[in-house]
Amino acid sequence: MSDCLFCGIVSGDIPAEIVRSDDATVAFRDVNPQAPVHILIVPRRHIVNASTVDGGDGDVVARMLMAAKAVADDEGIGGEDRGYRLVFNVGPDALNSVDHLHLHLVGGRAFDWPPG
Repeated sequence: MSDCLFCGIVSGDIPAEIVRSDDATVAFRDVNPQAPVHILIVPRRHIVNASTVDGGDGDVVARMLMAAKAVADDEGIGGEDRGYRLVFNVGPDALNSVDHLHLHLVGGRAFDWPPG
């Protein structure tokens, strides 16, 4: 979509600090990080959000999860001795501001529950 921020990042038209890229996903640092490590993993194909995912999207969602694991390992927060959080936000109540499916990978510090 021509007016989608994340589609612009995927296409290379909008600059971002890309940390990983493959044929299905792109991962880049969040411009407003909520933790020492805060990376967004997006599918190259535009999907609005997690509530619009259907049976045909299973492969790309799995690829997003595999990309998140690879990025967490590369960032030094993977493995059982550290840890990280994966979050999909849907809609305004969840503060979702970009209508392109994205997975937040956050870590590099301990988290409290429930979140703030």
